[in-house]
Amino acid sequence: MNTLSLSTQFGALVVLLVLSGLSSMTETVMMASNRYRLKALAGKGHRGARLALDLLAKTDRLLGVILLFNNLVNVAAATLASVITIHLVGEEGWALATGTVLLTFLILVFSEITPKVIGAHHADRLALIVSYPLTALLKISYPAVWFVNLFVSGILKLVRLQPTGQASSQLSIEELRSMVLESGQYIPQKNRDILVNLFDLEHITVEDVMTPRGAIESIDLRLPAEEIRQQIATCYHTRLPVLDGDNEQVIGVLHLRRMLAQSLDAGFSAEAIRDLVAKPYFIPADTPLYSQLQFFQENQQRLAMVVDEYGELLGLLTLEDIIEELIGKFTTSLPDSSDRLSWGEDGTVMVDGSQNLRELNRRLGLALPVAGAKTLNGLILEHLQDIPEADLSIRINGVAIEVIQAEDKMVRMARLYRPKSTHGAHREI
Repeated sequence: MNTLSLSTQFGALVVLLVLSGLSSMTETVMMASNRYRLKALAGKGHRGARLALDLLAKTDRLLGVILLFNNLVNVAAATLASVITIHLVGEEGWALATGTVLLTFLILVFSEITPKVIGAHHADRLALIVSYPLTALLKISYPAVWFVNLFVSGILKLVRLQPTGQASSQLSIEELRSMVLESGQYIPQKNRDILVNLFDLEHITVEDVMTPRGAIESIDLRLPAEEIRQQIATCYHTRLPVLDGDNEQVIGVLHLRRMLAQSLDAGFSAEAIRDLVAKPYFIPADTPLYSQLQFFQENQQRLAMVVDEYGELLGLLTLEDIIEELIGKFTTSLPDSSDRLSWGEDGTVMVDGSQNLRELNRRLGLALPVAGAKTLNGLILEHLQDIPEADLSIRINGVAIEVIQAEDKMVRMARLYRPKSTHGAHREI
C-alpha cells in the first residue's frame, strides 16, 4: 500500500467511508420500511417491493450480508487511516491516537448518523431501490453469510431466543387504530372516521346507542281505533312496536307496509293489527354493538327491543342505529334534536334532557363521561344524586350546565356553556 500515492490513499479512504455510509443507510432503510406498503406494491407487480419482502422474510441473512460488508469496509478504512497517519507523521503513539479519533468522528458523522437519518426518513422509497444490489450481494457472499449465521443461530438457541418470524406481522386493534389515525393524506378524513368508529364497536354496547324507552314511538292496541289510525298515519317509521295497554308489554312489531296491504283489502281494525305483528326480538343492554350487528345478520332482523337483567324494557335498537354509529347521520325523516346542536354566538346551546351523551360529545366537541349514564338527564342526576330544580348550575368535566326546566322527576331542558375559564361561577361537582 506504500506504493500508492498519498492522494490515491485519501481517495480510497473517501470511497470506503461512502461505502460504509451506504451500508449503514441500507440497514436502516430495510428495517424501517413499511412492510404493509411493500406488500401492497408487490401485489401490483413491483419487482423491487417483492425483492425487499423476500429479504425481510430472512432477517438473519439480510443483517448478515449488510453487517459483513459494513464491517469489512470499516476495518479496511481503519487500516488505511493508520497507513496514512504513519506516512504523514510517523508511528508516534499520539499520532495514531489522533488518527483513530479523527476516523471515528468521520465514520460517525458521514458513515453512520447522517446516512441512517436519511434512510429513516425515506425508508419506503429507498427500500425499492436498495433491494436490487442487496439481493445480488447476498447471492455473491452467501457462503460467508451462511457460515457466520451458523454461530449466530447457535448462540440464539443457547439463550433460547430463536425468532418465530410471526410477531412482526401481527398487529393489535390499538396498533391498527394508530395506523389509521396517522395515515394522513393516504386515507380521506371521512374514511378514517368510519374505520376508527369500526374499531370502537367492540367497546360500545347496545345501551350506548339505543333509543330510550320514553322516546320510542309505538302503538297501543287498547286505544280507540281512530287514535291508532292517526298514530299510524303520522308516524316516522316503517316498523313500530305494538303494546297491549302496558308500556312494558311489547307483543310484537308491526311493519306498516303489511298493514297498508291489509287495510286496502279488509279495512282497518285493532284485531287485524294483532294478527299482523311479528314476534318481538329482545336483546340484553350490555351486548357489544359489533356482536349485535352480527346477530342482526344471523337472525335476519332489523329491530330489537333492549331489556335489562330483570327483563324490563330499556329501549329500542335498529340496524340503522348501528350504521349511523359507523358513518354518521344519514337520510331520515324523523325530527332529531341533535340536528340543531351547535354553539350559539353567546357560547351556549339549549339541549333536551334526553339527548344522548355520545352524540353531545361528538357534535359539540365535549368530553362528558359516558361510562355510566347515557343521557344528559341521567348524567345530571348521577352527579347530583338528587332530582334537580330549575336554575341550578353545575360543572361536569369542565362543562358548565344550567338546568332550565325540570319536571316529572327529570331534567327536560338544560343550557350548556362552551368550556371556558371565565365560567368559574358555577358549582363544581
